[in-house]
Amino acid sequence: MTANLLLDPWEQVVADIPDKAATNRFVLLFALAWAGGSIAYTPLLTILLPARVAKLAGAQAAIDWTAYIALAGAVAASLGGIGFGYLSDITRNRRGWITAGLVLSCALLVLIGQVTSFAGLITAIIFWQLALNMMLGPLSAWAGDLVPDQKKGMLGGFLAFAPGLGALSGAVITQPGLATNDERTWIVAGLVAICVLPVLLLRPLAAPDPLLHVGPGSAEHDNPAPGKRIKAFRMWLARLLVQVAEATMFAYLFLWLVSLDPLTSDNQTARLFSLILLVSAPLALFAGRWSDRQDRPIAPLQVCALASALGLAAMAYASDLVSAMFAYAAFGLSGAVFLALHSAQTLRILPRRDRRGRDLGLFNLANTLPSLVMPWLAVAMVPAFGFQGLFLLLAVLAGSASMLLMGVAEREGFEPSIRF
Repeated sequence: MTANLLLDPWEQVVADIPDKAATNRFVLLFALAWAGGSIAYTPLLTILLPARVAKLAGAQAAIDWTAYIALAGAVAASLGGIGFGYLSDITRNRRGWITAGLVLSCALLVLIGQVTSFAGLITAIIFWQLALNMMLGPLSAWAGDLVPDQKKGMLGGFLAFAPGLGALSGAVITQPGLATNDERTWIVAGLVAICVLPVLLLRPLAAPDPLLHVGPGSAEHDNPAPGKRIKAFRMWLARLLVQVAEATMFAYLFLWLVSLDPLTSDNQTARLFSLILLVSAPLALFAGRWSDRQDRPIAPLQVCALASALGLAAMAYASDLVSAMFAYAAFGLSGAVFLALHSAQTLRILPRRDRRGRDLGLFNLANTLPSLVMPWLAVAMVPAFGFQGLFLLLAVLAGSASMLLMGVAEREGFEPSIRF
């Protein structure tokens, strides 16, 4: 029996028993826990924190406060994801770090609702981001440990439900009369705990990766398989390119729609976002299951990246609100499916299985860097070339992501779905 040092002794007894039902159960519980992470940050960063900043700073200073807090939070999240992922690698204890991160992040979430100064608020956000990534970093690596490659498409499909549940939680906690502003963080913390605790307490008996622990002197440790680092970089760069487009559209969608039709309301934009989240989740699940059955994990990513590029190109030439919304729907759906499936399929191409936590933290930079790149990209492009020029540039980036993934598919030994 191969001992798995990332599982506690009780789990090691059954670690080598292949159990399809147990693996499926872990996938479902993991997806619920991942949704808990989305619930932790979506309502806070989109609703509760801006409201808190506006209350404490006033209208004039709120913009500056928000910018500094967002920057500090992004840096803390990036460092936390890498650091705590690596710590969970070298201590070989995912569950302990996840549990500690859950407790600390929920406590700090409640504290944020009580802070009354800018210094206190930015400090609380930094420590909350560190604690949240103490939970999310090891959690994402745990999926790589316990979910076999032939189930990673299904895993990615279920992960697509997390953004929608995060957005739904924001709508729930802001229902009039449900809770005061200070009480809402308590509700969010409770929802997060409800989502994450099952995967920690029910001890799903999934079969672990038999090559998870490799020591110095082994080929896996000292000399990763040829081409693995190149594949990993291609996957990382492809996600970065798509995420730049996603972050740009998240920030400028409403302004673009208003430029086409000044009567466009924020409610119309919000409903468009919600509809895309609603439809993308089952679509991602279908695509993920297809990729598992056909043993073609990269093909849906290629198709989605190309569809994103075509959607952006259509947006560049949209001349009215209806055509603009249809074009954005094509981009938004394909982009949401891409990001969900990419998160799961990344687990199969990491260079070292015993450093999944660290490497996934590095991969997470593809999610945080676009927030730093996007404002300068928009400032450089829109005044000179308008939104059309910006969208065409983003279309080129998304199309390049599809081409990068063709190389990953070939190196994996899969027939690429698209040839250029």
